[in-house]
Amino acid sequence: MKKILIIEDELDIAELERDYLEVNGFDVDIATSGKEGWRLAMTNPYHLILLDLMLPEMDGFDLCQKLRQSLNIPILMVTAKEDDIDKIRGFDRGADDYIVKPFNPNELVARVKAHLSRYERLINHAPPPNDIQVRGLLIQRDSRRVFVNNQEKILTAKEFDLLTYLATNPNIVFSKEHLMERIWGFDSLSDASTVTVHIRKIREKIEEDPSHPQYIETIWGVGYRFRK
Repeated sequence: MKKILIIEDELDIAELERDYLEVNGFDVDIATSGKEGWRLAMTNPYHLILLDLMLPEMDGFDLCQKLRQSLNIPILMVTAKEDDIDKIRGFDRGADDYIVKPFNPNELVARVKAHLSRYERLINHAPPPNDIQVRGLLIQRDSRRVFVNNQEKILTAKEFDLLTYLATNPNIVFSKEHLMERIWGFDSLSDASTVTVHIRKIREKIEEDPSHPQYIETIWGVGYRFRK
């Protein structure tokens, strides 16, 4: 049974989410503050986290960033804020998806199932026999680890998938729309700006000078290319 953590300070909303998820066969815990959510996430083997943005003690942005330093499971932000800047900030901190209140509980369950299914396919997919080594960059596909000049860099699940896809198809220019479809899939309601945010975060982690990248190049007006 898949285990889900809901971090939401409005108990009626948290209980509604829990009820719908439990009816669909999930095991659900609820935390009503950022600190409680952090404690539960660090002491239990959850498969997915539903994270509210406005929380007491630690807000959703900071908590998401902190969780991402230790976990690579899907994190879905559930919030009343719908500004694009808030969505970009959420993705920037490591969120995988963004659900705006008020929402249809059935949509929430569908999103949860889609992200769990995609994550399970990724971690269970038989890896290619060889790692990817390009200059000082090493991508270990079997262990999903990335090293730059022998120093490990921690990437989120989507960052790793995006980097690996580009690196396994070097010298090919891909549009943001293509990458969005390939990495996030048709079930995602996010837009192509998500790709831009993730490319920037990857560059910050693997490039010596992110403003002059040697691995992931921007082809203006077209998309991105991994230079081998």
